Amino acid sequence: MHLSGLEYAIALCAIAVGAVVQGSIGFGLNLLSAPVVAILNPHALPATLVLLALPLSTTTALRERHAIDRRPLRWMLLGALPGTAAGVAIVRVSSGNALAVVVGAIALVGVGLSIVTPPIRIDTRSAAAAGFVSQSFGTAASVGGPPVALLYQHHGGPVIRSTLGTFFAVTGLLSIAGLLVVGKIALWHVVLACALTPAMVAGFWCSRRLHGHVDRGFLRPAILALSALAGAAAIVNGLL
Repeated sequence: MHLSGLEYAIALCAIAVGAVVQGSIGFGLNLLSAPVVAILNPHALPATLVLLALPLSTTTALRERHAIDRRPLRWMLLGALPGTAAGVAIVRVSSGNALAVVVGAIALVGVGLSIVTPPIRIDTRSAAAAGFVSQSFGTAASVGGPPVALLYQHHGGPVIRSTLGTFFAVTGLLSIAGLLVVGKIALWHVVLACALTPAMVAGFWCSRRLHGHVDRGFLRPAILALSALAGAAAIVNGLL
């Protein structure tokens, strides 16, 4: 699996924590586990986490599928299609470090504006824009969660988790297809993802026990805090 026994144990812990967070608030697996996996084996990214995130996002969506916000979701997915191409184009013409700083700064500005401005009305334009920005950021700098999460921050937990889960499941398929086309998924990535799956399943199972606590006034602060963490981490990564 290209990991030692100790490294594998550390990766299992990181995946479990990330799965708990994503299963609780709708995103967070890549944000929390990618830095750890990058230290253990940078060649495992992004393929391993993309493969792991797909079943997690799918099961998150199915668990509360009755609450999916279907109409805005369609526009978010339509926005994600050109967002994939935009993210690839940005990577080709931009410095990775500079891009990470810019994306992180935009995420922090988005959090700040979310705190001081009224809720954004979710309509066709805002949904498509969030889908486009999320997929662009996710493809270019692995910071795709905050845009769509901030759009839904004032909604209830079931709506956020199920809608974001469906969005990330579909966009995850797009990412896997793109990685396959450019030859960035190898057999050992699949083996490693399968080996880490028990931790993902355990984290997802535990997250269900946190829904009642998170949904009682903690969901929006958690989204804002995790989005700010994503932005700050991207900036630090770019600067260092």
